Amino acid sequence: MIQLKNLERSYKTGAGDTWVLRRIDLTIPEGAFLTIMGPSGAGKSSLLNALALLDDQWLGEYWFRDQAVHAMKRKERSELAKRNIGMVFQSYHLLDDLTVQENIDLPLSYKDIPRSDRQAMVADTLDRFQIVAKKDLFPNQLSGGQQQQFAIGREIGEIVEPCSHLSA
Repeated sequence: MIQLKNLERSYKTGAGDTWVLRRIDLTIPEGAFLTIMGPSGAGKSSLLNALALLDDQWLGEYWFRDQAVHAMKRKERSELAKRNIGMVFQSYHLLDDLTVQENIDLPLSYKDIPRSDRQAMVADTLDRFQIVAKKDLFPNQLSGGQQQQFAIGREIGEIVEPCSHLSA
């Protein structure tokens, strides 16, 4: 479970502090899917960046399961994110010179997962998302929808498999 208590985020501007998040209280149960909607400039990306631990310039309390993220040092937050958090960006962040299979394997290789385990995880992800036939293609050989499906599969495979305590 993720719980935010009185989360706030501001940016320095010429006119002083511009607040983009104010007094955010939010509880996200484990296994839940969340949609964040709002007009441009409402703070959606700022909230996502805080949740994904890409930004640590916020105030308030952030609890990830039973861990007080707000009390952690930057290195501890980075390790927590590395083990538990993934994001699918609008541009998918696929590497054009790597195949689908290689793009799925690459983030796993940063997590010190043995090659044989990574190969099994990649195969499972390809199978679960029904993209086995596309494994040797490059991103520019896929449609936009296929790229999105594969980017989601990459993130789900990266997060769910190494963390067996999470529900799939």
